[in-house]
Amino acid sequence: MSQVFFIDDEQDLRTANEQTFELAEIQARFFADAESALLAMKTAMPMVVITDIRLPGISGQQLLTTLRHRDADLPVILITGHGDISMAVQAIHDGAYDFIEKPFSADRLVETTRKAIEKRLLTLENHCLKKALQAKETLGPRIIGTTDSVVLLRQMVAQVADTQADILLFGETGTGKELVARSLHEQSRRSSNNFVAVNCGAVPEHLIESELYGHQKGAFTGADKERIGKFEYAQGGTLFLDEIESMPMPAQVRLLRVLQERSLERIGSNKSIKLDIRIIAATKIDLKESTDFRQDLYYRLNVVTLNLPTLRQRKEDIPALFHHFLLVAAARYGKAAPALPNNDLQVLLTHDWPGNVRELRNAAERFVLLGSLSGLNNDSSAVETALSLSAQVEAFEKTLIEQALSDTGGSIKDSMARLNLARKTLYDKMQKHGLEKNNYKGE
Repeated sequence: MSQVFFIDDEQDLRTANEQTFELAEIQARFFADAESALLAMKTAMPMVVITDIRLPGISGQQLLTTLRHRDADLPVILITGHGDISMAVQAIHDGAYDFIEKPFSADRLVETTRKAIEKRLLTLENHCLKKALQAKETLGPRIIGTTDSVVLLRQMVAQVADTQADILLFGETGTGKELVARSLHEQSRRSSNNFVAVNCGAVPEHLIESELYGHQKGAFTGADKERIGKFEYAQGGTLFLDEIESMPMPAQVRLLRVLQERSLERIGSNKSIKLDIRIIAATKIDLKESTDFRQDLYYRLNVVTLNLPTLRQRKEDIPALFHHFLLVAAARYGKAAPALPNNDLQVLLTHDWPGNVRELRNAAERFVLLGSLSGLNNDSSAVETALSLSAQVEAFEKTLIEQALSDTGGSIKDSMARLNLARKTLYDKMQKHGLEKNNYKGE
């Protein structure tokens, strides 16, 4: 797919800008009139169309109207002479992305074009996510990031996912423990059966055993019918016990027995029910040091422990994570994903994130709904001393390449197509950022 269709009847202008785009590594095709460009679009749609307003035959304004009917989200940039400014302003009202007044510099053309391409990429990905949501398809749990701690976490998840071992997840609130639990489930042979999540801290103490193990009709006051518990509902699948440190001591005793015997009895029943489930427990405290948690239960759960890093420990992953949450939120609310200004990127990178990834996801949703990062309190001096412009550009470029490699499972060919880069250019940029395609295989 060519990134740009450039339409102008002046041969000298086409020749000059062919070199401009080549130097900027932007793929472009050039046309002397709108008719030939429309004919080419029957076999290949561009990411962006740049057209002069005054053309022989179909004018730039008429071309804009035609393209708006075909694809209202396709960015169209108009080239205007001094006398065409009023027409260009009207065209903006009619849906044009932007206009560039002659004579224009190469930098102005490249900058506007790059922003339009970025907007188009976001729009296309947003459409894909929206279709998935409308089709009630799951987006799937993804452990996003390239910092050492996240790479190690992904490797460990891949190693233990398709085993029978029970898992203990340790991490602060909001670090994504349920997402990791779902990843373990979906990468296992149990993925076709239920994943059942229970927040132990949200269930009243007098109901927790009934909630977990079920009860017979008449087992206690209010038990007017038989009910299966979460353990039975997870039969053949995975039971996720979140905030297990909140489980009352009597419930811990029964849980230990169930884990050891892999069987249970509903409340009010003497019949033993065999269980074929995997247990994943999660906690935000050190259970070994807790006086309110049984040590024998801790050692029973602690077959494998996965430590989840805080967002403060992986700030390099913030741009990629925010981009992902931005697209998901835009799809959910039926809005276009807005671009993130440089100042807001600095805010994201300097915020402490006490709520971790969950707080970042909420910030992305607010940004989609309100257009600002309201609710993040940052020291202004810290923001001012954040990354320089060049460092921000480097970080954003690295994020886009990482995202492409992650989404394509490390495929260089697919990443080239997604980023519209030549093979050598992509390899050079990967080497510059220290990226290896093998780190993204199987994600």
